[in-house]
Amino acid sequence: MQEGFYGNRSDFIRTAIRNQLETQGDAVTRTIERHTMELGLRDYGRAELESLRDKGEVLHVRVVGLARIGADVSPELARATIGSITVLGALQASADIKEALADRIR
Repeated sequence: MQEGFYGNRSDFIRTAIRNQLETQGDAVTRTIERHTMELGLRDYGRAELESLRDKGEVLHVRVVGLARIGADVSPELARATIGSITVLGALQASADIKEALADRIR
């Protein structure tokens, strides 16, 4: 500020935040995509969850409506890929899946 690069501390802080967001943009975008809330019907199948597992990503399910976890999903796969489940509506999944994810269902 003394050198005249920034008008005040707020300008300096805003510029620093923008620069950090630009350098970390991909990670921020992926985080936002994984934490979106979906409206209506959302199906989660084995292929999608295996893809997430292979990428090392964890899914946070947030659905207003109906969330369904396919019959082809094993409890182990669900546990490895689903970090949390918040459903305002109904969750359809086998008893084994619900039991495996019991501590993650809110």
